[in-house]
Amino acid sequence: MNKRNEHTTPRIRASVCMATYKGALYIGEQLDSILAQLGDDDELVIVDDASPDDTVQKIMAIDDPRIRLIQAGTNQGYVRSFQQAALASRGEFIFLADQDDVWIEGRLERMLSSLQSSAVVASNFDVLGGGPRPAIPRLRSADGRRSIANLFGILVGYRAYYGCGMAFRRELLGAFAPAPSYLRESHDLWLAIIGNMAGSIAHLDDSTLLRRIHDENATPRGWRSLATIFAARVVLVRLMVDARRRLPSLGGPPGQLS
Repeated sequence: MNKRNEHTTPRIRASVCMATYKGALYIGEQLDSILAQLGDDDELVIVDDASPDDTVQKIMAIDDPRIRLIQAGTNQGYVRSFQQAALASRGEFIFLADQDDVWIEGRLERMLSSLQSSAVVASNFDVLGGGPRPAIPRLRSADGRRSIANLFGILVGYRAYYGCGMAFRRELLGAFAPAPSYLRESHDLWLAIIGNMAGSIAHLDDSTLLRRIHDENATPRGWRSLATIFAARVVLVRLMVDARRRLPSLGGPPGQLS
C-alpha cells in the first residue's frame, strides 16, 4: 500500500445513499436540502435506476464534487439500487435518502450524534405541506431498546420504520448488503430487523425530514389484500432468520457490537 496515499486520502465521514427513478420533478429540492448539511468530508452516492426521464440530467447539472452518480444499465428496483449505493459508499456512517423528500435542518448532526452509541438510528418525519401522516404511530425514543417489542411491531405493522429516516454504522454494511435475493421491497424493515436483532437501534422522537406524499411513492398508500399481507409477513420472518445468521459474522454477538 502506498503510505503517502494512505495519509493524504481524505476520510469520508457520512455517505448519503440515494436511489433515483423518474425523479426529475423533485430531485433538485431534495439534493439542495441534503448538500446544505454535508461537510467537505461527506459524500452523496446516487444510483439512478435507468430513469426514462431527465433525472440524470438534473443531477449532473449540480456541480458539486461530493456527488457520486452511478447509472444502472437496466432497471433493477429500488432495493437493489439502495444496496448498490451502500456498497459503493465509503463513509463511516451510511444514511438512506429518498429522491423526493426534504431534509430538515440539523438532521445530519442529530442522527450522527445517535450513531455514536447505536449501530442504527431511525427518526420520525412530517409530511411536506402539513398533510396527514400515514396511520401508524410515531417512533418513540423510549422504545429504542425494546428490541423484542420492536420486532413484533414490525411483524404486525405498527413500527414506523421508513428508510428515508434511517442511518447506520459501516460495521453493519456486511449484514445489510447484499440483501437476500427474495427481498423485493421494504429494505428499511430489513435494516430495522438487523438493528433490533443486534440490540443496537435508537429511535428519535424528532422529525428529521419532510416526506412528500404522492402517487409515485414506493411505499403503498392504501390497504393491501390479505394474501399480499400474509406473503409479506412470511418474508419478514425469513428476514429475521437471515439477520440472526448474518450478525455473528460481524465480530460479536447481537447486542455487543463495537
